[in-house]
Amino acid sequence: MTNTISEISLEKPPDKFKENENVAVNAKFSVTGALRQAFNEKNWERAYNKHDNVFKLRYGIKLYSGGLRKREIGKPLDTYKKVALFWTRNPKLTQMAEKKVWVQISKNFESSIPKNQDEAQEMLLDFDEKLYFNTSELGVGKHKIGVEVYVSWLKHDYAEPFDQKMHSKEIEIEITK
Repeated sequence: MTNTISEISLEKPPDKFKENENVAVNAKFSVTGALRQAFNEKNWERAYNKHDNVFKLRYGIKLYSGGLRKREIGKPLDTYKKVALFWTRNPKLTQMAEKKVWVQISKNFESSIPKNQDEAQEMLLDFDEKLYFNTSELGVGKHKIGVEVYVSWLKHDYAEPFDQKMHSKEIEIEITK
C-alpha cells in the first residue's frame, strides 16, 4: 500500500470581497495509506526499541491565482509536525496493557499527547491550515484561486520515505471596488 495526499479542499467564507481587503481561506487535506495504518502502538514500541523515536513530517501550502499562468499569492506555509516516542507508566495512555510506549505530537513548538491511537493518527495526518492574502494582489474582477500542498518524510522503521505535491480544485472569488 502506498501513501497519498487526499481530500484537498479550499474553503472561504463569502464569494465577494472588497478591493484591498484581507481574506482568510482554509486549506484542508489528509495523508492516507500505508503510514496511517502503520502509525500504531505496536509499531511505536518496535521503533522505540530500535531507537527510532523521532518522526518528522514536513509540509507546505502555497496559495495561487489560477489561469494559464499560476502565480503565488499571500505568504506560503512551510512547517512540520514532529512525533516523539516515549516510555510511560501511565496506564491511561496505552490501550494495550503490556505496552508502555506512547507518542507526543508537536506542531509549531506546541506539544500534545493524544488520548488514543486514532487521535494520534488524526493529529499527525490530517491538516487544516488558514492562509491569508490581500485582494489587492489580484485586483478587481473574478479570479480562480487554488492551493498546492506538499508532504514529505524520511525512512523510518514503520514508514518508507515519501514526497508528494498535489493541487486542489480551484475556487472562484469576485473582487469589487
